[in-house]
Amino acid sequence: MNSDIVDLREFYGSALGTAAERAIAAALIPLWQPISEERLLGLGYALPYLDRFSADCERALAFMPATQGAVGWPIGAASRTALVGAEDLPLGDASIDRVLMVHALEFAESPLDMLTEAWRVLAPGGSIVVVVPHRRGVWTRFEHTPFGSGRPWSRGQLSRLMREAMFTPCAWSEALLFPPFRRRSLFGLSPTLERIGRRIWPAFAGVIIIVATKHVYRGLPVASAARERRRIVRPVLVPQGAGAHRAPPSGVHRAGPET
Repeated sequence: MNSDIVDLREFYGSALGTAAERAIAAALIPLWQPISEERLLGLGYALPYLDRFSADCERALAFMPATQGAVGWPIGAASRTALVGAEDLPLGDASIDRVLMVHALEFAESPLDMLTEAWRVLAPGGSIVVVVPHRRGVWTRFEHTPFGSGRPWSRGQLSRLMREAMFTPCAWSEALLFPPFRRRSLFGLSPTLERIGRRIWPAFAGVIIIVATKHVYRGLPVASAARERRRIVRPVLVPQGAGAHRAPPSGVHRAGPET
């Protein structure tokens, strides 16, 4: 089951969502190696984390799957949000330095296709950071958080999937070691429980985080090759005839490739 954009926004606007975002961000910080003039793509619902990590980026984009819905970001500035098909991103090859996936892979119809598309848009040596619900975690057993929806993963499953998509896992972390409290009076315990749980029961974390790098060379699957041929043979909205060099009317945006 997918999490709706309204549910995700309401969760991160709640006290529990704020505590969860802080715990996940704290686990991301040691893994977040600086990249000069970084081009960062958040895929899924990564807005709370883009707010933290995009300040020093040359460019940051927020792509949200069509099945989820989208909201504008950043607040008070020109929107850098796009509603996309997560397996057919409207970006050129090797155009992004880092991809951050949150609330994305667990809802993908084909996780491998989603990662293959991320591989395509990543620059050589680029990195992907994926946050997914942990199969053993307590959070997957409660539906009042978005981490209780979609497909949870184990470290072994996620590692095999990343290698199949031609990524090299290079770092791991975990977060959400405190229970998903419903009572507001208990939220003050979450930082302490997070620190204790990281030392004592990390195997039961609510989410696991993997950082992987892109293989520069890889074989091209037959299905992907066929799709690339379709992109070349069947362009969309390319002017024809006498109007071939005329600019499109103001406000008209180029559409993505047909599928």
